[in-house]
Amino acid sequence: MKQWFEDRIGSAINGSNPMVMTELEGGYAVFGDVQFLPGYSVLLPKRHVSSLNELNIDERQSFLRDMSILGDAILDVCHADRINYDILGNTDNFLHAHVFPRYAIEKRERLEKPVWLYSSDHWTDVQYRYDPMKHDTLRKRITEYLTNDCQKNHIEHIIF
Repeated sequence: MKQWFEDRIGSAINGSNPMVMTELEGGYAVFGDVQFLPGYSVLLPKRHVSSLNELNIDERQSFLRDMSILGDAILDVCHADRINYDILGNTDNFLHAHVFPRYAIEKRERLEKPVWLYSSDHWTDVQYRYDPMKHDTLRKRITEYLTNDCQKNHIEHIIF
């Protein structure tokens, strides 16, 4: 039997991905497996595709809009200085958008470069792994931002 992380999109769709914060129109907002940048999250699409270009234009618009809304939530909740967005697909052959908060407290040489240039231990060391005891308050606050009816209405008025 597959583990949820072996099929992140399928497990988001079937409800077995424990990292999903909420379902949005264009995808699933997922809290990051690692939290060396507190609030790091990912947006997964609503169906299996390898790249953004495989979505039809309406799906692309929804996905990219929701990616930016996830960024709004992280900016607001985490008080980040800015958000970096990455859609790569070089290692994992499925569409997913990384939403990275960036903070003034990061070392300058790191802050001026992509997150991917952090040392590999930031992705593998247990001290950076998602831990409900350390990270659930932040996760819940991001989820609340994304699911708040007033916030959704405010965003819809801005977009439409």
